[in-house]
Amino acid sequence: MGIDADSERATVFSGWWLLEPQHTVGPTMESIWNPERISQLTELWNQGLSTAEIGRRIGVTKNAVVGKAHRLLLTPRPSPLKRRPGAVPRVAKVAKPKVLNFSGPSCSWPIGHPGDKNFHFCDEPPLPGKPYCAQHAKMAYIRPKNSSAA
Repeated sequence: MGIDADSERATVFSGWWLLEPQHTVGPTMESIWNPERISQLTELWNQGLSTAEIGRRIGVTKNAVVGKAHRLLLTPRPSPLKRRPGAVPRVAKVAKPKVLNFSGPSCSWPIGHPGDKNFHFCDEPPLPGKPYCAQHAKMAYIRPKNSSAA
């Protein structure tokens, strides 16, 4: 990387690209972080308030609070999403899967409620091209009644 000193403005060469100084055109955006807000942030942070509560009190977003606290090198807080050391993780009980004997195509009509122990599917052979046996196809496929034009 080198600097071209012959130029009117400094140009920095870095590999194959050229880095030039940035010049702003027009009005610049003022920072929301004035010295008063920074001192309020620091005080509320040290009191242990949540980032959302700090944001509400000083009139900025929670993410603005997090970003500024990080840039000010304020004492980091434990993540609410990470587990504390020594914490016992909660394990949800998982129902033991049922082993089914598959003997080829069978009727897909459910019998019972999926959460019940006795839940199963009809085991009759299905009609050709249909997922159900003859008995369940009669219930699943109902022809609409002809409405007579009055």
